[in-house]
Amino acid sequence: MKGKPTLPDYETIALVLQGGGALGAYQAGVFQGLHEAGIVPTWLAGISIGALNTAILAGNPPEKRVERLREFWDTICQPNIGMGVPPMFDNDIFGVTDFVRGAMNSFSAGNTMVGGQAGFFHPRFPPPMWSHSGSPNTASYYTTHPLKETLERLCDFDRINSGELRVSVGAVNIRTGNLTYFDNREIELRAEHFMASGALPPAFPAIEIDGEHYWDGGLVSNTPLAYVLESRPLEDTLAFQVDLWSAKGLAPTNLEEVADREKEIRYSSRTRLVTDQLRRAQNFRRLLQRMLDDIPEDVRNKAPYCKTARELACSKRYNVIHLIYQNKPYESHYKDFEFSQASMQDHWHSGLEDIQRTLKTPHYLAMPDNESGFVTHDVHNKEKG
Repeated sequence: MKGKPTLPDYETIALVLQGGGALGAYQAGVFQGLHEAGIVPTWLAGISIGALNTAILAGNPPEKRVERLREFWDTICQPNIGMGVPPMFDNDIFGVTDFVRGAMNSFSAGNTMVGGQAGFFHPRFPPPMWSHSGSPNTASYYTTHPLKETLERLCDFDRINSGELRVSVGAVNIRTGNLTYFDNREIELRAEHFMASGALPPAFPAIEIDGEHYWDGGLVSNTPLAYVLESRPLEDTLAFQVDLWSAKGLAPTNLEEVADREKEIRYSSRTRLVTDQLRRAQNFRRLLQRMLDDIPEDVRNKAPYCKTARELACSKRYNVIHLIYQNKPYESHYKDFEFSQASMQDHWHSGLEDIQRTLKTPHYLAMPDNESGFVTHDVHNKEKG
């Protein structure tokens, strides 16, 4: 990219990463583009695979982050059984037709189901019995012990907990059913906190932390955007929201397409709906602030209702840059557990290309100056709110 963008004085620059398994390489591409443009997030927040990417980024110095992301993805995109197809050979075959590419992807996904992925998970042996009672830590088809070793090898948890960056990952407390955020401003984060965020049942086991068991945060909300934008104190914020599932799509015409579309709708977390709600809330807070400014000072200092209004009012501004992975015609409902090297590289390149296109539009980064103080941008949608 020629030249580097100049950012307004945002108090927070957040990178917000949605869950989506193997599609998470798209987020790595987005981060690479931000890194090359000299845009350094001050807050990393993720769910599921977004939490694992968050761990790699937060656990390494800025100059090593892209390299460590590459090492992480090269590691987990190797099958436990046999050898993966070399990407160059893979791409040569895949270039023939979408049908052939789809067939190869299906084979790769099947291999993942049978044998798991290196440095990530492998099947339990013997396999779990359907109704046999055991432990919450073993009630799953796969074990994620290899992931703990991978995270501890690639991440410096002292750095994660140093406060250099704010780090937040979401998981579901199984006992309460509530979404919980593990935040390095409140607790010391370990590999288990990131693993809990990606513990999607019944494939992966619950992760026990301080006597409680947790599952994948995507079961409740697959994006931490609301957590980031509503955290106190409120601040002028630029948020790069990186989604791996699109809420928009065509009506399916066969059962394979039904499975794919259902998963997209379930995990997209209606990010646009969230941003619409946050925009309305911020518009209300800014309106209260303007009303307070028009009230005489002696009234503001004495009237109880003014004190309440001051607690609610806010003139901060929010800019949400939305990046959404766009499905390829040969992908299907298994795209989130299809870990071939070729697909990983495609996802990575898509993320890099999307953020580069986004950053070529300078006004996308501008501080909002509209009535609500809240804007969204999407290079694929070309809409501004």
